Amino acid sequence: MMNAMRRGLLAAALLSAAAPAISWAETAPWPSKPIRIVVAYPGGGVSDTVARALGEKLSVQLATPIVVENKAGAGGTIGLDAVAKAAPDGYTIGFAAISPVALNPHLGAVPFDPQKDLAPVVSVMYSPVLILGTSANRASSFQALLAESKSHPGAVRWATAGLASLGHIVLEQVKYSSKVDITHIPYKGGGQQLNDALGGQFEVLSTNAGPTVMQHIQAGKLKALAVGAPQRLESLPQVPTLAELGFPEANSTSLFGIFAPGKTPQAVLQRLNKEFNKALTEPDIQAKLKASDNVPTGGDAQTFAKQIAQESANNARIIKAANLRAQ
Repeated sequence: MMNAMRRGLLAAALLSAAAPAISWAETAPWPSKPIRIVVAYPGGGVSDTVARALGEKLSVQLATPIVVENKAGAGGTIGLDAVAKAAPDGYTIGFAAISPVALNPHLGAVPFDPQKDLAPVVSVMYSPVLILGTSANRASSFQALLAESKSHPGAVRWATAGLASLGHIVLEQVKYSSKVDITHIPYKGGGQQLNDALGGQFEVLSTNAGPTVMQHIQAGKLKALAVGAPQRLESLPQVPTLAELGFPEANSTSLFGIFAPGKTPQAVLQRLNKEFNKALTEPDIQAKLKASDNVPTGGDAQTFAKQIAQESANNARIIKAANLRAQ
């Protein structure tokens, strides 16, 4: 009996000792240690530059170090997988386009559940998709390009960064809606695609906006025919959006945002949303984004989640209709 009493007293003492620790863990202020931002793309690009600039702002706003880490590969899937598998405590977040959660899962298995393992925090920017004519293109406008495609089925060649890339999805949406026959030329990335565009190896290409592309447009080496964006770009005010041209479902952009592990506490998610929105209003962040023809967004997490869901539904439909498969 005495041994049983002693064991009971010992258990009670252990529980009593543990209780303050559990309570402290639940109420510990956030953040209390460095935050890691996983960028799902290589260093040196626009997404990496923007993430690091935002990280500097958040470091000041939150009075805590921000560490930026690049985990590139599989169109952003590898980086977001690292976020999905991180501890859901607000100390690991990711920066990526929404393609890994709204496009890639329709093309094959991804190593995480986009609905359960990731929590959308805030949209950061969208990168417009430009439809450009090369020196081989005879059409003076996007409408003329479609007319040429109808008159000479298959003669117009449209290059993208790869099978089932966003540019390819835009092409398939245009083909599906206009019933034209355009030959798809898939590349493995944008570098060689742009080099061959400058050499007139095909008539048209779809690519994300950026400083290098804009320089070639301004130099007259490429002609902007249309843009995928909610509105016309300040840098190309004469170029209509695909929605204006009658292709609202093809009017896609590369939307980028912040993601957290799926079970991250709501209070932390809301604080992250607030701080990123604050950083996005800073004039130097706005200027950095606009200088690369990316458009700052921001807003609440619910709106960002709805945008992801809508794009996912659109992608699922066109992927099924076109019977697309990833490379």
